[in-house]
Amino acid sequence: MKVLARAGAGPLSAAVRAALPCLWRGKYFSSGKEPAEKHPVTPMLRHLMYKIKSTGPITVAEYMKEVLTNPAKGYYVYRDVLGEKGDFITSPEISQIFGELLGIWFISEWMAAGKSTAFQLVELGPGRGTLAEDILRVFSQLGSVLKNCDISIHLVEVSQKLSEIQALTLTEEKVPLERNAESPVYMKGVTKSGIPISWYRDLRDVPKGYSFYLAHEFFDVLPVHKFQKTPQGWREIFIDIDPQVSDKLRFVLAPSATPAEAFLQHDEIRDHVEVCPDAGVIIQELSQRIALTGGAALIADYGHDGTKTDTFRGFCGHKLHDVLIAPGTADLTADVDFSFLRRMAQGKVTCLGPIKQHMFLKNMGIDVRLKVLLDKSDEPSLKQQLLQGYDMLMNPKKMGERFNFFALLPHQRIHGTDQQMTARQSKRSSSPVAGFGALSWR
Repeated sequence: MKVLARAGAGPLSAAVRAALPCLWRGKYFSSGKEPAEKHPVTPMLRHLMYKIKSTGPITVAEYMKEVLTNPAKGYYVYRDVLGEKGDFITSPEISQIFGELLGIWFISEWMAAGKSTAFQLVELGPGRGTLAEDILRVFSQLGSVLKNCDISIHLVEVSQKLSEIQALTLTEEKVPLERNAESPVYMKGVTKSGIPISWYRDLRDVPKGYSFYLAHEFFDVLPVHKFQKTPQGWREIFIDIDPQVSDKLRFVLAPSATPAEAFLQHDEIRDHVEVCPDAGVIIQELSQRIALTGGAALIADYGHDGTKTDTFRGFCGHKLHDVLIAPGTADLTADVDFSFLRRMAQGKVTCLGPIKQHMFLKNMGIDVRLKVLLDKSDEPSLKQQLLQGYDMLMNPKKMGERFNFFALLPHQRIHGTDQQMTARQSKRSSSPVAGFGALSWR
């Protein structure tokens, strides 16, 4: 491992920049050895270089936020990045079964919690709307179960481009959408099945109430701060301009402690850590809402339980991409630290998982659902597509073990209403939660 260069928090003179030593790099980091022609100067790179020259090196979190969600040049803001023609593909795009089983999960939890007369389905980062579409299809198919329940859909989406695609996927074009760019509810309409649907840019704008929350591949794109353990203690990793190549970026170390260091655990044993304060804020908001009004949250993402170190990487055209090259043209992501999410829930709710995707889907009955679809299909090509999708979702070497499921539920959902039960009583009275145990209809 090479030694990290150090950079101050403020602007650095050319002389100081030139004197900085060479960089440490991780598995997916720029090696600094690529020829110049491989470093296209994108509008985002120009923006970042101007920013760094004006105020000094920036955190990895600020870099991710600018690259992904800058209102003028952000990767997610004005493009469709999903699917075969995009830079990555998600589980709902691979197989309809994935979304159907998640729809079953929400209905199962709704039933287990007492069949409320109304609930909100809130999805964070809904992609193309494919997942919500599959879930709504299940709701329609089980309409007799939900007939006395008033359901509404609430989508949290910062991308104007993706929100338009979601609207095309989920609503009837003959019913015009209401639009108000200045309102927290910037778009609203009615789904194909007649359910009210609204769009927001921030979870905090979603009305509080009995809700089921869904976050699929949402937390992995939230900005992370990266830290390296040094002989002098923890030091945050920043991004600076390479003094050797004027239009190239590099990683450097802060010379002293930074505010984000407060998120590190005192007993941390890893030598490299990524923390995501934004994820902590969202988990706290979800936990408060669920503890206050009931419901549940289901989170599915790349991740680990506090064991991994350097996971910051880029994807372009379904291939790994150097995170510092041509910013704005590739997706940036970092694995979710579920131990951090559990810590941020602060005991307000019960946390389940993380559990590997193949185990969760197996518990949800994916094998039974696959057999039903195969038996109904007469087309060999469709059968092959179903089998390939199943393999991609379940194979441990593909998505089966790379993705995890994690849930937040009210304490009373697991332990009943008496919070003072003994551990033995609590264990005996626990009711199974679909996916995290065998699916059980009651």
